[in-house]
Order: sequence, then structure tokens, then C-alpha cells
Amino acid sequence: MSVLIISIFIIIAVVAVVTFALTSLKGGGKSLTSKKNKAAIIREASKRLAQNPNDSAALLMVGDIYFQDQDWEKAYASYAPLMDQMSGRAPSEQFEISLRYGVGAMQTERFTEAKKGFLTARNIDPNHFEVNYNLGYIYYTQKEYEKAVPFLRKALVTQPDNVTALKYLGYTLQSLRKYQEALPCLKKVLDVQPDNKDALFAMGECFYEVGSNDQALKIFTHLRVSPEVGPRSALYAGVIRTRANQLDKAIEDFEIGLKHENIPLDISNELRYNLANARIKTQDLQKALIQLKEIQSVSPGYKDVASLIMRYQELNQNKNLHTYLMAGQSEFVGLCRKIVARFFPKAKVKILDISVLATHTDIVAEIDTSKWADLVIFRFFRSQGAVGELVLREFHARIKEMKAGKGICMTAGTFTEEARRFTESRPLDLFDKNRLNKVLNTIG
Repeated sequence: MSVLIISIFIIIAVVAVVTFALTSLKGGGKSLTSKKNKAAIIREASKRLAQNPNDSAALLMVGDIYFQDQDWEKAYASYAPLMDQMSGRAPSEQFEISLRYGVGAMQTERFTEAKKGFLTARNIDPNHFEVNYNLGYIYYTQKEYEKAVPFLRKALVTQPDNVTALKYLGYTLQSLRKYQEALPCLKKVLDVQPDNKDALFAMGECFYEVGSNDQALKIFTHLRVSPEVGPRSALYAGVIRTRANQLDKAIEDFEIGLKHENIPLDISNELRYNLANARIKTQDLQKALIQLKEIQSVSPGYKDVASLIMRYQELNQNKNLHTYLMAGQSEFVGLCRKIVARFFPKAKVKILDISVLATHTDIVAEIDTSKWADLVIFRFFRSQGAVGELVLREFHARIKEMKAGKGICMTAGTFTEEARRFTESRPLDLFDKNRLNKVLNTIG
């Protein structure tokens, strides 16, 4: 008789515990605040699960506790078996199990399982904010942006002012290059969170992409000192100012970006690369080379850094070649006049005409030596590319037209094989970069 009474008592206790857990689940997941209650439920449920790992009542009890305590690994493990035990449950219970399974999976980075849970829950309640938002967020993090948009928009139908959903919709539209659509979302986020630097940076990128450079520049200039987005902001600011030919300000932007600590390698390389190019444009080759060599030391093979180092190291060491290639037009023409004046040793030289064109500069000079006197036309190319036959044909025609005795063509680049063959038996003398360098070295 006593054994029967004890058995009845245990059954009543278990039923009470299960009823309490299910009531908690159906009542929206209210927290089981009593530590004693939690411990007792977990002990009892654990015993039952040891005998039957798929005991749905026990899984519901511990799942609710773990979910409320945000013990996501255990919560996921509790709700996962319940996903296969949906038959016969009320829609509200199915929804709650699916939602919590999805949350537990997402929090433990099981994104495939998380989508399964949220999509199951969405079939029951397609308008639930948390379900739609989480699906949108997962697709965003997995870079499936087209799939993320409808879920985030649906979430905002329910909660139109939800800042987090607005933020990720803005980021998603930005990633899809729908910059104009992203801007209103980001503006709403910043109206509520004006100190949200990530959202402000994203807005700056959108302005940059739609060509609103003034607005983008204001944002990036403001964010240059931010530890989080400062390096990238400084890079954007510098690029905008470089394109506007505000080189001194661009250099300042890039240098501010490089002052940050723990800069991602790709961003630091871009900052140095752009800083070097800005320095080159201001003809500060020595400082430009410092940045290029820094890139080369950490990222060999980065873009055209190796060729830039080779090119500008030579220019840094050869002032005349530097002037020939990079100086302003007046300095370049002055150098060409020196070449003409000293090209024929001990000759009297009278410069008759200087023609500065887009592709080349011509100098016509009377040359009078002890052995001969004639008209000579010098043509100078600043380009480092290859000069072809057609250009030399045109030059030869001009020599004949002016009845000059000779034409001398100089380039900082090379001549094609066809161009060299054309000069055979014609009064044309070609000076490629190597020969030009020898000439430049003779004029001091």
C-alpha cells in the first residue's frame, strides 16, 4: 500500500512540473526565476531524458529554461529533437518550438538549421517581426543580399521604426549597389543613433557612389579619426581630394589614416599606395618611394609597386630625367632647349621655332659647325610608351617640307621595330630612353 502511495505522489509531482513548464512555454516564455525550481526541473527532466532522449515533455522543460538563460548550445540541443515531433501540436506550440530552434541555431552559428527553424515558423505566422528579421539578417551575413531584402522589408512592415532592421536593410541595399534606396534607411538609423559610425560610414560610401562627393567628403573627414572606421574614411577622403587635384589635403588624409593602429593589411596597402601616387604628383619622389617600399616589404607583387619603385628610384637619382618626365611644361621646354644647345659640340645654335603640342614638342634650330651648317628639327616625346612608324612618317614629312637636313627624335620610352626600319636610309636619328639618358647626363 505504501509503495502505491509513493508512486502516485511521484506521478503527481512529475505532472505538476510538466504542466508548469508547458504553461511557461505557452505563456510566451516567461522566465523561471526560482533557482530551486530550475534545478528541480532540470534534475527531473534529465532523469527522464536519460531513459528516453526524445521525451518531448522533458525537452520542453529544459529547453525553456536554457532559452530563458540564453544558454544557446543547450537550448538548441533541446529544441532540435522537438522539430521532428510537431505532429499533433497546436500551431502556437509549433511556432514557438520552431522560433526557439531557429534562435538557438543562429546564436550557435548553425545558419542552415536556423533558416530551417525560421522558415518553419514563418509558414505558421508570415508577419512575425522576429522571424522575418532573423531570416533577413542571416541572408545578409551570408551575402545572399537579394534574398535578404524581402524579409527585412517584411519585418519593417510590422515595426517600421525598428533601427536594427533599418540598418541591415540599408547595408543590404548598399551591397546590392542600390545606393539611392539605401540612403533613406541609413538616414532613419542616424536620426535615432547619430553616433552610429558604421551607419554613417555606409552613408558616406553611398554618397560617394552616387557622385555626391561634397556630402561624402564631409562624412569621411569627420570619421577620419575614428578607431573603427577611420582608416577607410581617410582613404575615401584622400581619393576624393586626389581626384579634385587637392593633393596637399589628400596627402594629409592618407597620413591620418596611417596613424591608426591595427589597420587591416588591404587598407594600409591602399593608403600607402594612394599616398605614394599623391607624392609622385607633387614630385616628392623620395617620400613616395618610402611608401612604395613599405608596401613591397609586406605585400610583394602588390599592383604595379615593383615597377613604380624601379621607375621612380631612377628618377629620384637622375634630376634631368625627372624634369624630362615630370616637371611642368616650362621646365621641360627649358631642358629641351639645353639639349638642343649642347647636342652638337662647339656648334653655333640658333633656335628658330618651338612648337609645344599635346603629344610632343618640336624645336627647329639652325646648326653651324666647323664642317657643316644646316637646319635640324628635334622632336621630344615625354611618353614612356613605344613610338611607332606612323609618327615617324609624319615627322619625316615635316623635315622634307621645311627642307631640314636632319631630324632627331627623342623619347623616354622605346621605338617599335617598324619605326626603326623606317629610319633606315632616311635622315632620322632615334634616341630611346637609354640614349636619352646619356644625353641628359652630358648636360649637367
